[in-house]
Amino acid sequence: MSEKAEELLERYAQVAGSEIIHQMQALAGRLRGAHIVHVNSTAYGGGVAEILHSMVPLMQALGLEVSWEVIEGPPEFFEVTKSFHHALQGHRVSLTEEHFQIYEENNRREAERLEKKLREADFVIIHDPQPAYLIKYVSQRKGYWIWRCHIDLSRPFYPVWRFLEKVVVSYQASIFSIPEFSQPLPHPQFVIPPSIDPFSEKNRELSPEEIFEVYRELGLDASQPMVVQISRFDPFKDPLGVIRAAELAQKFVSFQMVLAGGGAADDPEGDRVYQEVVQAARGKPNIYVFKLPPTAHRTVNALQRAADLVIQKSLREGFGLTVTEAMWKGKPVIGGATGGIRVQVVNHHTGFLVNTPEGAALRIRYLLFYESKRREMGHKAREFVRQNFLITRHVRDYLALMLSVCMGSPDRLELEAGEACAWPFGGLGAPLL
Repeated sequence: MSEKAEELLERYAQVAGSEIIHQMQALAGRLRGAHIVHVNSTAYGGGVAEILHSMVPLMQALGLEVSWEVIEGPPEFFEVTKSFHHALQGHRVSLTEEHFQIYEENNRREAERLEKKLREADFVIIHDPQPAYLIKYVSQRKGYWIWRCHIDLSRPFYPVWRFLEKVVVSYQASIFSIPEFSQPLPHPQFVIPPSIDPFSEKNRELSPEEIFEVYRELGLDASQPMVVQISRFDPFKDPLGVIRAAELAQKFVSFQMVLAGGGAADDPEGDRVYQEVVQAARGKPNIYVFKLPPTAHRTVNALQRAADLVIQKSLREGFGLTVTEAMWKGKPVIGGATGGIRVQVVNHHTGFLVNTPEGAALRIRYLLFYESKRREMGHKAREFVRQNFLITRHVRDYLALMLSVCMGSPDRLELEAGEACAWPFGGLGAPLL
């Protein structure tokens, strides 16, 4: 192990504990020689890219050969995949045969560009719908292909899901964030919640001076309480509902409401939603809307640390890493009672779950009034993240999944005895379980 890799692992051990580092090393040792390729649709913006920016170097530090590929495509391809995203989360969308052809053709071109690397990999992990059809166009695949779905697939718009299902059934396994998101499939399904990196620019500790600087940069009042929602400008994040909740709560308590976020390279809808939010906030004192660049991680970090509490009033949510980020910073979270937010916000303990702007307004008033309750919830929230939602646990789960695939059984993994898995695999016909 290189000195740099050893230092990285020791750094994580100081936060997550040495036991989980030893578990990761034991699993990685059994997987030595494996080539792992992650594929997604954007290198920045959104939780998937953030996870991969941390996961890939950590896997490499464990001695594994890991790479990350990002598919490319014209704007019309990402318009189609954004409609896919809405449809898979339950919205009716209008797509023609031409739209499906745009999607398939772009996957075919990207498969041709990436074919050699994908064909020879021992594990290919495909993230979300955008690159899902790559498997159809990569022949003579050597390794195991795993589809990682980060979105809420519990009640999809079935015309789109049936189209996607045609290729998802070809994968050897699927991963979902929580059990409720899964669909009946003919292969093993695994539950692996997402995670945050405590040492990323968005989550590292900040000095008081760095936190105060965000007030100056954005023109906020450091003497006023502040409530923050950090998210992409997306209708599923319900920014208009957040503004309504702020208006209701501000009738009883004075505070600043900040909605801040940016977009992702594969989300063409963000600018339109942002303009709608700006219009809705216009003329409303103490409600601020900021469009941040994808690289504004320090600003996001400082806003979350400066906030008295954080809100994430999503209507549908795959997981909601902004909730995890805020909890890691010791903040109680008022979250929409949906998707992965329900796994993180333990009602009345790490925050509150709400369904309406009125409910959110009530909880904002309560938490701003009772400082001791805010502190108690924030302390519980940080410890809950440390135990469950750090990148070290995430990597360990991925390694255990891959090893179970290699060994042919997920029921028990003997980490001390036996030889490492042999590569390459014997072909796609070998049973997983």
